[in-house]
Amino acid sequence: MISEGNKKVRFSKLIILLLVAAGLGGLWYWKYTHPDIISVSVAYVEKGDVENTVANTRAGTIKACRRAKMSPSLGGQISDLPFVEGAAVKKDDILLQLWNEDLRAEIAHAKSALSAAQDNSRAMCLQAANAKRTADRSYKLNQSGHVSKQEYDRVKSEADAREAECKATRANREVAGASLQIAKTRLERTILYAPFDGVIANINGELNEYVTPSPPGIQTQPVIDLIEPDCFYLSAPIDEVDAPGVKPGMPARITLDAWRGRQFKGEVTRIGSYVIDREKQARTVDIELKFIEAGDIRALLAGYSADVDIILETHHNVLRIPSEAMLDEEHVLVFNPDTNKLEQKTISKGIANWNFTEISSGLTEGDAIVTSLGDEGVKAGVLAKIADKTSND
Repeated sequence: MISEGNKKVRFSKLIILLLVAAGLGGLWYWKYTHPDIISVSVAYVEKGDVENTVANTRAGTIKACRRAKMSPSLGGQISDLPFVEGAAVKKDDILLQLWNEDLRAEIAHAKSALSAAQDNSRAMCLQAANAKRTADRSYKLNQSGHVSKQEYDRVKSEADAREAECKATRANREVAGASLQIAKTRLERTILYAPFDGVIANINGELNEYVTPSPPGIQTQPVIDLIEPDCFYLSAPIDEVDAPGVKPGMPARITLDAWRGRQFKGEVTRIGSYVIDREKQARTVDIELKFIEAGDIRALLAGYSADVDIILETHHNVLRIPSEAMLDEEHVLVFNPDTNKLEQKTISKGIANWNFTEISSGLTEGDAIVTSLGDEGVKAGVLAKIADKTSND
C-alpha cells in the first residue's frame, strides 16, 4: 500500500508539472500573439545612372612620365655634386662628376698628338705637291729630248713616294683624331648630365665617396634619381579576365589614399601587351591612365597609391538598387508595408558595379529593398520594421 506521505509527494510533482505545462503554453501563446519584429535598413528602388566598370586588382602607382635613375657607367670617386636633393635642374646640367684628372691629361696629350700629326701631314703633302710639279716638268722635257728617260723615271718615282708619304701622314692624322675622340668619350663616362628638365628626387652618394655602376638586375642603388615634376600617369593591374573589354580612350575615375573622398578624371592610354604571372597572385594585365585635368597633377608625388574604376558603359535613368541589397544573382528581400513582412522577390538585372545594380524586371520604383542582409533573423516571412534608410547617392 502507498503511504500517505508518498501520495502527497506524487500529488505535489503533478501540480508542479501542470504549472510548468501551463507556463510553457502561456509563453507559446504570447509568442504566437506577439511575434518578434526585427529592425531592418532599406533602400528604395529609384531611377539613376548605372555604370559597368572594371577595377584594379591591387593598388596602382602614380608614376612620373619621365624618371631617370642614373649612375656613372664606370666606378670612381665623386669629385663634384653641383646640386642637392630637391633642386630643379635643366637639360644637360652636370649632376655629378667623378675624379677624372688622368683622363683630362690623356685628352691634352691626344690634342698635342693630333696637332703634330696635322703639321706633319701638311709638310709631307706640300713636299708631295712640289715633287709632282717637278715630275710634270721632267715629263715635258723628256718628250722634247732634253731629259733622259732614266732621269724622268727617277723624278717620277720620287714624286710617287712623296704622294704615298702624304697619304700616310693623313691617315696618321685621322688616327690621332680618333684617339682624341676616344679620350673625350672616356671623360664623358665620368660625368652625369640631366637628360631632361626635372627635380632631383634622391642622391645616393657624397663628395669623395666611391660609386659603382648600377646595371639592371644588380642590387646597387642609382646615384641620382631625376623626376620630371609636371607630368604623371597611373599604372595599375587589372584581372586578365577584364582586360579584353578595356580599350584606350575609355574614361575612368581615379581615387588616391592621399585625397580621400576626392575623385580624379582619367583616361586609359595604354594596355599591357602581355599577362603578368606572379607566384601566388592572380594573373593580371598592367594598364596606364592619364589625368584629364592638368590642375589635378600639380600636387601629386610619384609613388602615391591609387585605385581606378574604368567605365566600360553607362545606362542612364534606369531603375537601380544598391548592389549590397542583392541576395544572389536573381533575388532580393523586399519590405511589404501592407503586411510588415519581408518578401523574397525574383528579379532580372542589367549592368552592375560595386555601388549599383540595374533592375530590368521584378521591381518597381519606390519598393523598399532590404540592405541589412547580414543582420541576425533577416529572412523572408519575418515581421519587420524600417529602422534606417540607406542612401542611394
